[in-house]
Amino acid sequence: MPLEREKQSYDQHGFVIVRPLLGDAELAELLANLDRYVREVVPSLPDGDAFFHDRDRPETLKQMQRMGGDPYFHDYVRHPKWTALAEALIGEPVTSDGPEWFNKPPGTNHVTPPHQDNYYFCLAPSNVVTIWLALDPVDAENGCLRYVDGSHQRGFRAHARSKILGFSQGITDYSHEDFTREVAIPLQPGDAVAHHGMTIHRADANLSLTRHRRSFAIVFRGASCQRDEAAYARYLAAARDQHQELGLKT
Repeated sequence: MPLEREKQSYDQHGFVIVRPLLGDAELAELLANLDRYVREVVPSLPDGDAFFHDRDRPETLKQMQRMGGDPYFHDYVRHPKWTALAEALIGEPVTSDGPEWFNKPPGTNHVTPPHQDNYYFCLAPSNVVTIWLALDPVDAENGCLRYVDGSHQRGFRAHARSKILGFSQGITDYSHEDFTREVAIPLQPGDAVAHHGMTIHRADANLSLTRHRRSFAIVFRGASCQRDEAAYARYLAAARDQHQELGLKT
């Protein structure tokens, strides 16, 4: 599919919406396998691979990562629609380690702190894109993503350790100017938003008392990317320290 318009918007703003990325049948297949994974795989995972607000309440599952050990999700990162979009936006061949799943369960006060994904990834050049697919209707009430327009062109911002499970680092100097440049991204199931690894983004808590805000994401990095191993080791150490402080077994 031609993606010149999407590439232009991505380069200018640091993000682009694709409505829809998946058709109904493709979305139904993905949802069925996510349900299977939650039902059959999650109970055996360590805390660091499946985060709960309250592990005694399965309905409060909020994040799953390192899902590539499952055969379906190991292969899914090569789905042609996802890889075609990633390669068009980055401009070179891409690879991915594995998908992630996020949720903001109703009745939980969980915000996503402002951050830049590549602060976690430590890749140079920053030819890395996150494609984030809505699994539920997503809007301001249940915590849609909010991007700082054009922030991918301004370099790294200062981050420090966060106390928010699943996001070990957050921007420390998020300002009034940042808030005024934010763009909220409402989506329907099957819609996706793709953002540059340097784009600042955040999300409010889910204020709905009945609706979840589930999403499925894959990070793709370009073939030219090299990891700063020293910086990445520092990030992993900070994440381990956070997990220990929160009492997680990883």
